[in-house]
Amino acid sequence: MRIPANWPLIPAIGALVLTGACVTDPVTGEQRMSKAGIGAIGGALGGYLLGDIVGGRRDRTEKIVGAGIGAVAGAGIGAYMDRQEREIRERTAGTDVEVIRRGDDLILSMPSGITFATDSSTVQPQFRPTLDKVADVLDRYNQTYVDVYGHTDSTGTDAYNQALSERRAVAVADYLVMRGVESARLETLGYGETQPIASNDTPEGRAQNRRVEIKIVPVRETDMR
Repeated sequence: MRIPANWPLIPAIGALVLTGACVTDPVTGEQRMSKAGIGAIGGALGGYLLGDIVGGRRDRTEKIVGAGIGAVAGAGIGAYMDRQEREIRERTAGTDVEVIRRGDDLILSMPSGITFATDSSTVQPQFRPTLDKVADVLDRYNQTYVDVYGHTDSTGTDAYNQALSERRAVAVADYLVMRGVESARLETLGYGETQPIASNDTPEGRAQNRRVEIKIVPVRETDMR
């Protein structure tokens, strides 16, 4: 995969944008995205995580309704996601899981170094306790869509990396279901090597690019209409 000549600037720009766009939660003391900074982050780091849920809301909502899962009232969405964010941060503290707040959505970024062995799509035993905690929170805050995204570095062929990223996303989703998360809420998508967050020219950069992300999006009353 070709890396743009200005690639080393992208993480630095992203860091500056993140610093300027974060605010401190008065309850948890954690820094999170301010709503004013969301657009800037989308421009600096790429907006695929800011897009709609996998499969579109209409088809996903039919599954949600069929599973007997309700929606969050418009006025209560922010507070609902605040509580869920706080609990996820508390339960994953001390791990390498990064929790990012973007508007009313939550993104959990998990490097594959802690989730998968090299060239494997089997969730590593040492990471299962962390996924157990994530699954517990997702199960209790069930009025959300949950997307799982798989990514790889650029080592190997495009086709192989695409398939590996899909298998990793499915493995995490299957594990969450096994731990009690309703399958109707879940969809998976593999991006292969197409969404790097660091340079693939170094071992450290490739390690960052091998990752799984979980996107948590509230089910709104308007989705049910």
